[in-house]
Amino acid sequence: MTLHVALICPQIPPNTGNIARLCVGADVPLHLIEPLGFRLDQTAVKRAGIDHWEKVDLWVHPNWFRFRDAISRDRCLYFSANAERDYREAPFSTNSVLVFGNETDGMPAKILEKHPERCFRIPMPGDVRSLNLANAVSVVLYEGLRKLGIPGEPEKSAPRRGRSRRPRRKKSG
Repeated sequence: MTLHVALICPQIPPNTGNIARLCVGADVPLHLIEPLGFRLDQTAVKRAGIDHWEKVDLWVHPNWFRFRDAISRDRCLYFSANAERDYREAPFSTNSVLVFGNETDGMPAKILEKHPERCFRIPMPGDVRSLNLANAVSVVLYEGLRKLGIPGEPEKSAPRRGRSRRPRRKKSG
């Protein structure tokens, strides 16, 4: 198994579509915790997910309590702009569930209060309140994959563009 991504009540269809696409590319399941701010069959979600939407390993939970029943709390790592600890300190493990709040309300305060040791943030030295949800998921997911040493695609030589170059000969003399 690998990492999982969970979104609590996401509100913006293009963000969810982009995260779904990210999950397909990283080969990780996506959990959506209802209520959602949109319908899953909306054109905006499918457009943002491009042609990958049907390839998502998608789990829809009717509410937070059903999600908690399905997923052990010790697997969950919570990510919020309001957390204290740096995301690079997160104890990523195989089968961890990376949980993110929504674009409007962020991570529910109750989770931050109840599980501070499992809550992490992405440092932002610039003058912004938070990152776009899809960008935050990308940063955290790929840090987790990197830490776990989960291999990506095999290295390929870059395709050549234009004219091929020959090694230069050394000038004698």
